Amino acid sequence: MVANQGKFAVVLLSGGLDSMVAGALAREAGYRLLALSIDYNQRHRVELQAASRVAKSLNAMRHIVLPLDLTAFGGSALTADIAVPKSGVGDDIPITYVPARNTIFLSLTLGLAEVAGASDIFIGVNALDYSGYPDCRPEFIDAFQTMAALATKAGVEGHPIRIKAPLQHMSKADIVREANRLGLDTGISWSCYDPTPDGKHCGLCDSCRLRSKGYQEAGLPDPTLYAARP
Repeated sequence: MVANQGKFAVVLLSGGLDSMVAGALAREAGYRLLALSIDYNQRHRVELQAASRVAKSLNAMRHIVLPLDLTAFGGSALTADIAVPKSGVGDDIPITYVPARNTIFLSLTLGLAEVAGASDIFIGVNALDYSGYPDCRPEFIDAFQTMAALATKAGVEGHPIRIKAPLQHMSKADIVREANRLGLDTGISWSCYDPTPDGKHCGLCDSCRLRSKGYQEAGLPDPTLYAARP
């Protein structure tokens, strides 16, 4: 018998490669999946269409797309009229960082998990090949886990909802290899921050560069259509 058979997990599903693999790992572990995507009026709204495709491919029991218009705050190239950088992945936190995004999204996911009776939340954050976002670090996940135990009825009653980040210490190449092992059609996922009018990945934003690099280093064919190559 699979260890987690019959248990529910909520997968925070962006439509990207990482969240797809995180969801597939939850499914492989025997969980029944609820998928949550946030429509924060992001400029790359095509990722929501990808999230729908991914949720179906993972046989999610339900896929909720929750509206939360973060353009009211702005402050990011993904939520304001700010150009997406195309010069390469740097050492500083880039302007594509959406302030407190994972804190906000995980809080909403935690609420859904408690209502649904889910024992676990899966999130596809990664702290190796990423753009330097502070809310992707292991320290953040650990801190949120502590908060979740304190802030919920489930936690107070001794059944805290667990936050699982199975890709946290993987390189992008490792993630691509894991997707291949799981038999995933990664071509249905979406990573690009600045899609072209004809529906291609731009190829030059941080997210495209990291995705392309992952396939190259994994030695596996990249199904992504890029408008340009870095």
